[in-house]
Amino acid sequence: QERLVESGGGLVQPGGSLRLSCAPSRGIYGFYAMGWYRQSPGSERELLALLTTNGRTTYGDSVKDRATISRDIGKDTLDLQMTSLNRGDTAVYYCYAKSLVPDIDYWGEGTLVTVAS
Repeated sequence: QERLVESGGGLVQPGGSLRLSCAPSRGIYGFYAMGWYRQSPGSERELLALLTTNGRTTYGDSVKDRATISRDIGKDTLDLQMTSLNRGDTAVYYCYAKSLVPDIDYWGEGTLVTVAS
């Protein structure tokens, strides 16, 4: 059973920044793609950023100017950095990974980010 373990959530002040990390049990190069999604109450799960093994990145429209997805090779984690947070960024943030063979999507349990003063 693959596991994706998120860390870095918590309370952030408006205008602040955050850094989330995801540690996959099979390592960050063990999947075709890895990324981050978020979901707030009453809303659908939303793509924030996606990174494939060949280095291609995709960002969601709501965060593309404020987010950076990267691999920390030393820690073997997938990281998401976001700046200029506002209350609309309050949500549960999920790590995501896709395996092609077999074709399986994996999700972490989520980490809550609350933007409030």
